[in-house]
Amino acid sequence: MERSAELASLHPFTGDLLKVKVNKLTSTKTQLPYSYYSLPYCRPDSIVDSAENLGEVLRGDRIENSPYVFKMREPQMCNVVGRVELNAKSAKEFKEKIEDEYQVNMILDNLPLVVPIQRLDQGSPIVYQHGFLVGLKGQYAGSKDEKYFVHNHLTFTVKFHKDMQTDSARIVGFEVKPYSVKHEYEGNWSKTTRLTTCDPHAKRMVTNSESPQEVEDKKEIIFTYDVEFQESNVKWASRWDTYLLMADDQIHWFSIVNSLMIVLFLSGMVAMIMLRTLYRDISKYNQLETQEEAQEETGWKLLHGDVFRPPTNSDLLCVYVGTGVQFFGMILVTMIFAVLGFLSPSNRGGLMTALLLLWVFMGLFAGYASARLYKMFKGSEWKKITLRTAFMFPGAAFAIFFILNALIWGEKSSGAVPFGTMFALVFLWFGISVPLVFVGGYVGFKKPAIEDPVKTNKIPRQIPEQAWYMNPIFSILIGGILPFGAVFIELFFILTSIWLHQFYYIFGFLFIVFVILIVTCAEITIVLCYFQLCSEDYLWWWRSYLTSGSSALYLFLYAAFYFFTKLEITKPVSGILYFGYMLIASYCFFVLTGAIGFYACFWFTRLIYSSVKID
Repeated sequence: MERSAELASLHPFTGDLLKVKVNKLTSTKTQLPYSYYSLPYCRPDSIVDSAENLGEVLRGDRIENSPYVFKMREPQMCNVVGRVELNAKSAKEFKEKIEDEYQVNMILDNLPLVVPIQRLDQGSPIVYQHGFLVGLKGQYAGSKDEKYFVHNHLTFTVKFHKDMQTDSARIVGFEVKPYSVKHEYEGNWSKTTRLTTCDPHAKRMVTNSESPQEVEDKKEIIFTYDVEFQESNVKWASRWDTYLLMADDQIHWFSIVNSLMIVLFLSGMVAMIMLRTLYRDISKYNQLETQEEAQEETGWKLLHGDVFRPPTNSDLLCVYVGTGVQFFGMILVTMIFAVLGFLSPSNRGGLMTALLLLWVFMGLFAGYASARLYKMFKGSEWKKITLRTAFMFPGAAFAIFFILNALIWGEKSSGAVPFGTMFALVFLWFGISVPLVFVGGYVGFKKPAIEDPVKTNKIPRQIPEQAWYMNPIFSILIGGILPFGAVFIELFFILTSIWLHQFYYIFGFLFIVFVILIVTCAEITIVLCYFQLCSEDYLWWWRSYLTSGSSALYLFLYAAFYFFTKLEITKPVSGILYFGYMLIASYCFFVLTGAIGFYACFWFTRLIYSSVKID
């Protein structure tokens, strides 16, 4: 029976019931979602929550049933959903949501509701806006007073693709045109009352909002809807394409390709210079015949007795490198899944759930990487380092998240993570991630320590005075520009999809950008590390991590620039939310890029010092 019911929902026959679900109310001005029934909309007899995954709950999705019920391929006109009489409180709630430009989100057969908007320039494709506005602000002709009007009449269009073999069809589109109409009727209101403004018997349809429905205390609002069905050539497998193909595609593609070409060109030049210079250096050093000649030489060979000396705060470096490995594994596997099409936007919350679970399971590699490095630095207390790896980064991120969640909860928003979900997150962290970090740490520490290619002297060598351009802060800040340049075009799309509630689906390009980011982080760190060693400064451990990691600073500055130029956020809480979440994102980016730069430099120094003859 269950299987046949499932098939019926996939292939509805004429007359089959189609139930519309409602999702959260969203606004790009406040970034605070609210549940649909937080406004005094007409309700069904009982409200039923749809089962939601972890990602959906964290996104603030609240999917519930609604009084909107259609019959497949049976058009309806002027169906009355219900009547609501406003009081001062409910009128104020409507006005606040209209002021903040809140949009109502609905779902039919897992497809989100869209409003088609035809652009003014001819020949351009139709743009789809997700959800319809709760209402509008406006003035009556000849009046200066601004009034609030609610969208109380919805004209739905359900597009379907017909199955040629059977009489069944599949839903491939769900569109709406909202109107504000002051409905009128004769006599007292009852369930059988016929409207004079919208009557299926008299074939009177709502086609405009000439006499709109005002939102004021003591006013009544009658909610109505029409449904029309349109046959479509779009196949069920391609029904998401219109949602994912947003406007200005060519400009986006061109700018991304342009950015990638510049970065690739720079990377190629950097690699070529490095290979030629190094090859010449190594050949020259290996041809020196006497010890006197070797001592007269300057440059990176002189540092062979100090270059692998453990750095200050080596424990902290081990923790950060391990956390970076955890991030790298999480992002790489997520990207592969996304490119293969497993994380389609039709699977709401799938991306967020995948990221969280992969983060938890990559704890194994975090523990392993930090313990291996710790042992190389002659550390002995592996449990201490493992514990710090398991708690330092997640602890900081969770603390910020908890404060932001308290702010959202204070605003009574549905975006606040419920207690049960918060408990699930803590369980994932303590119950799965921490033990896995310990397992990884144990395995990593049991392995023999990584041998240095050259012996370290007992007495540290004096570092000569450095040129101004080799100042650590200056070179670290310069190093972050190139990795940021590799991702900043893509970053614009990602920020737009997150903060302007659009779908992001160019994972193929994102994967290419990720590869470019890895190459760029590695190369810029190696170049600056080489210059540092040539000027006889052997303190490269931390600097290699911070050089590419400093790109996170530019990411945060760009996020601030995006906030002031692209977003219309006015509420202080929304601003705090934006900067709080962008701070977590920048911290993640710092850990990821820092670890890439560190490992590139680690490999590079071991390679060059193992290729020269040390007498």
